[in-house]
Amino acid sequence: MAPSKTPAVELEVEGRTVRVTSPDRLVFPQRGLTKLDVVQYFVTVGAGILGALQERPTTLERWPKGVFEGARLSTRTDSTGDAFFQKRVPQGAPDYVETCTIAFPSGRTADEVCPTELAVVAWAANMGTLTFHPWPVLRADVDAPDQLRIDLDPQPGTDYADAARVAPELRAILEEHGLQGFPKTSGGRGLHVFVPIQAHWTFTQARRATIAVGRELERRLPDHVTTKWWKEERGSKIFVDYNQMARDRTIASAYSIRANPRATVSAPLRWDEVPDVHPDDFDVLSMPARFAEVGDLFAPLGPDRSGLPDDGYSIRPLLDLADKDERDHGLGDLPYPPEYPKMPGEPKRVQPSRDRDRPAAAADADVPAAD
Repeated sequence: MAPSKTPAVELEVEGRTVRVTSPDRLVFPQRGLTKLDVVQYFVTVGAGILGALQERPTTLERWPKGVFEGARLSTRTDSTGDAFFQKRVPQGAPDYVETCTIAFPSGRTADEVCPTELAVVAWAANMGTLTFHPWPVLRADVDAPDQLRIDLDPQPGTDYADAARVAPELRAILEEHGLQGFPKTSGGRGLHVFVPIQAHWTFTQARRATIAVGRELERRLPDHVTTKWWKEERGSKIFVDYNQMARDRTIASAYSIRANPRATVSAPLRWDEVPDVHPDDFDVLSMPARFAEVGDLFAPLGPDRSGLPDDGYSIRPLLDLADKDERDHGLGDLPYPPEYPKMPGEPKRVQPSRDRDRPAAAADADVPAAD
């Protein structure tokens, strides 16, 4: 006889009743964390996670079977994984789940979940969502980014400590150009720095500004930082992933849970904490106490721009830096991701070791592919 199924649990979430089905299902077996634990975590850090998602079109990273050994995420080229990205609002969503229409580089559109209240987060968590991937736009204007997102991505041979050593120079570059950045752990090995910007720039301009920051960082720390798109050219450095500012590219939100055995979370930091912490310091069990102690360090990035003197920072100084790079150093655009249409001014999108037009000496100098 099959064991009886555990009854659903109903949670009151800011005036809404959210039903948690199979509440005792293990999501993180190594930590003993259940689906109910996951939903309650998001409710506990509710002001933070909602501030990160509110009014933003959001892709849901769903792990309905939990994070078990060997579990993997479906990709564009392999849809047979145990988890997947949900870019369109699921059928049967409650009527309080609002949506926003966004356009992909292919020209297709989708109605994505656009959280407006905490119950939406709890509902998504009940469906197995661990990581929320919000666009850097508000639904009032989905073509105008209001956040610059700088991803310090450790390459093989480097880790969080290497990203942390780069962070002070990144902070200095931003401040020299009149911007304030807000750091957070990625929840994995990397470090993210978000900048609240005025919402009248295009994705192309925001990406160009990010490239300018990356190149300046690369100039100052040439042995530690790279903006090379092709993995075979990066070496053991911190990659400034400028394409995270391309349309349809998203970064895990603050307070999102990452799908690893420890159930780490993406944790907002103070700048002086960056060199002293480790990503494993912040997980589903430890973050609620930290949140209660320090509050939402990412509040200035929310829709109401709490604590900012105006509506965000101008990226004009960074665009001027990009103009100077092009004028003085001949540095133009960099490659887009492979699924994007060819963009105006973009260089040849060919892996260097496969570029038949590249001089042999340059090809011989390539670093072996990391992957």
